[in-house]
Amino acid sequence: MAETARRQGGGRPLPPPPPPPRGVNQQPPRPKTEPVDREKTCPLLLRVFTKTGGHHTKEDYAVRGKEPKDEVQIYTWKDANLRELTDLVKEVSVAARRRDARLSFAFVYPDKNGRFIVRQVGQTMSYPNRKQPDDSKTLADLHFEIGDYLDVAIY
Repeated sequence: MAETARRQGGGRPLPPPPPPPRGVNQQPPRPKTEPVDREKTCPLLLRVFTKTGGHHTKEDYAVRGKEPKDEVQIYTWKDANLRELTDLVKEVSVAARRRDARLSFAFVYPDKNGRFIVRQVGQTMSYPNRKQPDDSKTLADLHFEIGDYLDVAIY
């Protein structure tokens, strides 16, 4: 430290940098996931289950092969964001096309004991009048793993 101070001249160490202004986020910006080259990368099969009025329960997924009947299979990539998925759900669900519809997304996956967990990961509006905070979150940002289900509640 003293060696560095002497090289800079003056013989005393530099003062510490000033603290950031109040209210400024001190966390470094979270790295965005790399976009996928959709021409060269094979898409994954995303099993999407929709329900009007709320999410399916974990018990609805308890028996393999007896998942909820309202399934939509979508081929997509891990860089797909919730806005993209909202638009795809709107293509197949009349309830999701309502002007005031709100879509809540949850991942469904087994825990270490084989029981399913339903974890909410974001919400979008069917026809937002401005950009929503969760619109740009990608499957990769939300830690989606191949084999997880996507449960979409439409309110």
